[in-house]
Amino acid sequence: MTHTSLSIEFFPPKSAEGAEKLRAVRQALYVLRPQFCSVTYGAGGSTQAGTLSTLNEILAEEVPAASHFSCIGATRDSVRQQLAEFKAMGIRRLVALRGDLPSGYGGGGEFHYASDLVAFIRAETGQSFAIEVAAYPEIHPQARSAEADLQAFATKVKAGADSAITQYFYNSDAYFRFVEDAQRLGVEVPIVPGIMPITSSAQLLRFSDACGAEIPRWIRLRLQGYGDDVASIKAFGLEVVTDLCDQLRSAGAPGLHFYSMNQSASTLAICRNLGLIS
Repeated sequence: MTHTSLSIEFFPPKSAEGAEKLRAVRQALYVLRPQFCSVTYGAGGSTQAGTLSTLNEILAEEVPAASHFSCIGATRDSVRQQLAEFKAMGIRRLVALRGDLPSGYGGGGEFHYASDLVAFIRAETGQSFAIEVAAYPEIHPQARSAEADLQAFATKVKAGADSAITQYFYNSDAYFRFVEDAQRLGVEVPIVPGIMPITSSAQLLRFSDACGAEIPRWIRLRLQGYGDDVASIKAFGLEVVTDLCDQLRSAGAPGLHFYSMNQSASTLAICRNLGLIS
């Protein structure tokens, strides 16, 4: 088995206590030697201050940091300004997203799609940033059709993306089919599977309903069957996600991107099961 490139996503903590906890979580996860750690960014920049301070801490810990960067409601000037700030901070990787449409959004701003943002970043900054884009093996919930979603993904990549990170999924066939279909459209960049550890059935079902990620019926029923038995949910989740990662690695996935949910135990347990750490 070749070396597996790992990356980890965090979200900005909402309190001093949360920030302190996240520092400990990051230190625990650095044993994985992540290629980079990404930090999410709220719609319309709502968590921008928290994102930037978390990124600064990661950089100070001498780990490459990537900022999520959403463009809904943004102008060319505001994006230009933000890019200059990222560059000055030492950020060299961006996760370029359209971003969630705020409630009642009327369509303002100069960027309508992530591909517009990718093209603008490339035009303004050349190769200063490595650019990640999002991929949806089970189809973006707002896509008109599977084909339209695939075309939109190819457009983002051709606008200048270096690689892609997928929405999480639990059906490896969906990922492999998506990669094949994208390659048929001329997409050659790495498409890294996003991995969501299973630690809570209620949280997972809520997230998945919101983002369109499919929970296979057998997994959903097993989780529901465990009721409030947290230990059984975690043990089952660990087995399911380890097996998924094993399938992905065996078939040559270019890496694994963990949605850590600002926790370390599950990601470390999965990587231990995979033999990536002792």
